[in-house]
Amino acid sequence: MQTSSDIAGRPSILVVDDEQSMLIYTKTLLETSNYSVDTANSGEEALHKVRSRKPDLMLIDMQMPRMNGLETIQACKKLIPDQRIVMVSCVTETQNVVKAMRLGALDYMTKPIYKAELDAVVARCLSMGEEPENDVPVLHFTAVAEREHIDELPESHFFLAVSPAMKQLRAQASIIAKVDVPILILGESGVGKEILARLIHQLSPRAQKPFVKINCAALPAELLESELFGYEAGAFTGAAKSKPGKFELANHGTILLDEIGEMNPLLQAKLLHVLQDGQYSRLGGRQTLRADVRVLAATNIDIEKAISQKTFREDLYYRLNAFTMNVPPLRERREEIPPLLKHLMERFAGKYSQRPLEYSDSLVAACLKYHWPGNLRELGNFVKRFLVLQDERLAISELEKGSQPISIIKPAVINAGEMNRGLKSLVRSSKGETELKAIEEALAATNWNRKMAAARLNISYKALLNKVKEYRLTPPQSK
Repeated sequence: MQTSSDIAGRPSILVVDDEQSMLIYTKTLLETSNYSVDTANSGEEALHKVRSRKPDLMLIDMQMPRMNGLETIQACKKLIPDQRIVMVSCVTETQNVVKAMRLGALDYMTKPIYKAELDAVVARCLSMGEEPENDVPVLHFTAVAEREHIDELPESHFFLAVSPAMKQLRAQASIIAKVDVPILILGESGVGKEILARLIHQLSPRAQKPFVKINCAALPAELLESELFGYEAGAFTGAAKSKPGKFELANHGTILLDEIGEMNPLLQAKLLHVLQDGQYSRLGGRQTLRADVRVLAATNIDIEKAISQKTFREDLYYRLNAFTMNVPPLRERREEIPPLLKHLMERFAGKYSQRPLEYSDSLVAACLKYHWPGNLRELGNFVKRFLVLQDERLAISELEKGSQPISIIKPAVINAGEMNRGLKSLVRSSKGETELKAIEEALAATNWNRKMAAARLNISYKALLNKVKEYRLTPPQSK
């Protein structure tokens, strides 16, 4: 369908509002910024105009008679799935904002509309999806830098958006950050779920308050409960004095429950209670405390599978799932590898007081070809090693070797002495050797990312940790 950009090539915008004064006001603001603007005073009229010529962007008011904003968004998206839409309303209505985003709205604005905010939102939404997804820039760092969006975050973190998928995540974060609802962030290990959580916190009204992270997989259930909710003196052996939990430390701020899929189901029930009524108590305490905390949760597990296996509570999932954000793996946004290499090199060089190294065409090509099972975390470690060792051949060889699948394990050669030990003993020995080799290769292939290695071996994370302990395996650098 043809867009309605005018002869001069100006982007076209359709403003939809039942208030005539608001239509004139918004149209004037946009025309002063050199946009081609059309108006519609109802959802029905908007659909009629969209059918004839697709606008580059639509601004749709939420409160309209007969056909409201949500119904208009839904109808427009059904007609044109990739139609870019911004929702406009007099007030911040949490449920409507979430519904609009689920329907595909790119951004949200509240009235009164100010020109600076309007220009910023329109420019951001019009820029989405401009780069073809298959057009992967290789070495054009300067060209890429002109199109990328970087948010600087505390503790040397940064959120970089170059691909259409990450630009859309950035736009979603800017909307949902303003609405105080729980968010579930999904994605593979190392894709940047924590970075997205930090971005949401920074864009939210709670930005000046604490951001507290806790890894639910790093502690056993008993310790995790005391870490989350705190404890009173004498609550258990060794509790000499009371200690506040993470919910208290994050008061008026944001808490990130990382790897929430690993949380014990019994502890999930207590967390659900906190999310429902905002109340909890310390371990061993009688006083009821209130938690004014924005809850973000992240996991790399298959939630639906975990629910079916009764390892994750369905009611907790629906409580956390006010809005879900999926962070794509690095292999699905390869156009971001060159700018990420550049920014990571600059940051690590500054941190280690070294001059940044240049990447050759061959090295960047190898990086683009590699599948990065460890995602951003693995990419960061690669840049560190390259900066320290300064050996390009070794770096390329490392990538090419990592691109190969795990080798097939050859059957062990059995000698006469081993045969005399008996069949059961022989099978146990052979199984142990085969198991050890498989575990070592899986850990090496994932740069000792134990969660990813467990997935490759098709065993649970806990089972892999037990095997690592049983075979006394340690990462290469600690040997």
